[in-house]
Amino acid sequence: MKIVVAPQAFKGSLSATEVGNSMIKGIENVIANSTNLLVPIADGGDGTLETLVESSQGKINLIKVTGPLGEQQNSAWGALGRNKTAIIEMARSSGLALVPINKLNPLISTTYGLGEVILDALDQGYRDFIIGIGGSATNDAGAGMAQALGAKLLDSNGNELPFGGESLSKLNSINIDGIDTRIKESNFAIACDVNNPLTGPEGASAIYGPQKGATPEMVNTLDQALTNFAKIVEKDLGIKINNVEGSGAAGGLGGGLIAFLNGKLRKGVDIVLDFVDIDKALINTNLVITGEGQLDFQTIYNKAPIGVAKRAKHLGIPVIAISGSLGENFSVVHEHGIDAASSIVSKPMTLEEASKNAPELISTATEQALRYMKIGSDVFKTNIKL
Repeated sequence: MKIVVAPQAFKGSLSATEVGNSMIKGIENVIANSTNLLVPIADGGDGTLETLVESSQGKINLIKVTGPLGEQQNSAWGALGRNKTAIIEMARSSGLALVPINKLNPLISTTYGLGEVILDALDQGYRDFIIGIGGSATNDAGAGMAQALGAKLLDSNGNELPFGGESLSKLNSINIDGIDTRIKESNFAIACDVNNPLTGPEGASAIYGPQKGATPEMVNTLDQALTNFAKIVEKDLGIKINNVEGSGAAGGLGGGLIAFLNGKLRKGVDIVLDFVDIDKALINTNLVITGEGQLDFQTIYNKAPIGVAKRAKHLGIPVIAISGSLGENFSVVHEHGIDAASSIVSKPMTLEEASKNAPELISTATEQALRYMKIGSDVFKTNIKL
């Protein structure tokens, strides 16, 4: 019997690898001779960097970069242990969590630090990139990133634009002659789980600007600036980005990555599952065990457990989920490939207790799930009606 163990990290408690190892202990208590293949997974959001670095035996590189408001700050990117792939989370250089609430200002915040991270990876020989773009504090359409990489964004007087989304209203020309030549040698897979266009009522500024500190007046200013940006991109680069699905992600960074890096926007979970080669792992598999910290109605929206479950279902493989807790309307996951789900919490306990004892709780929950499956298998084999 072959079992693929493919969990997501239990946020704040265990990494995906640690969760998987605990699941395997539970399996071994029931099925001594099964082949258990551990494939840690993620969805392109928080924790993806650590999951891919750990599972590929890579390393995390520390770097100082320009933060969202122009200050120097610490950041990091992952050097994956195979295929010379770099994993970058833009939130670690230009993210919302890096700016105090009282200083949020998308008019001036920049993605320059993201460009510096990309340069560092290029300098170390990396040419394949996975970039997660969730959680941005910016609305500059990747202009800062492009400037860090050598592009010139100029006003009508030929002056370089200052940082920030507001300055894009003065953009008159873009010159990419000086952009790092290694960009053309590289591939950029962009983890993007939204389909917003760049501008308009569903665009970057209107939908995501307020959470970055934008007032209604600022939203209007930023939207007009992005409209001008899209016009100049089309004029000087010959690329139409305004209505591309996902171009409005991360304050227009989705569009900027297409324009400047020829980035390919995809669902984060699909990028990760392809990287770990989940389809190969599923060949000749009898059962998949997945899970995450909390399984609920939100799980069906491009989360990792659903991603692996859908691929398993294409092959007719049953899927069970072992999760820290079962939240609101969790049963909807049964309509998306997960056949059964259970919580590791076996009695009343605090979150702190559950986190502290998570390895043992996961092993026990996995063991019990397989014991139920074993009983069911024996019952149906003897044609006993329940």
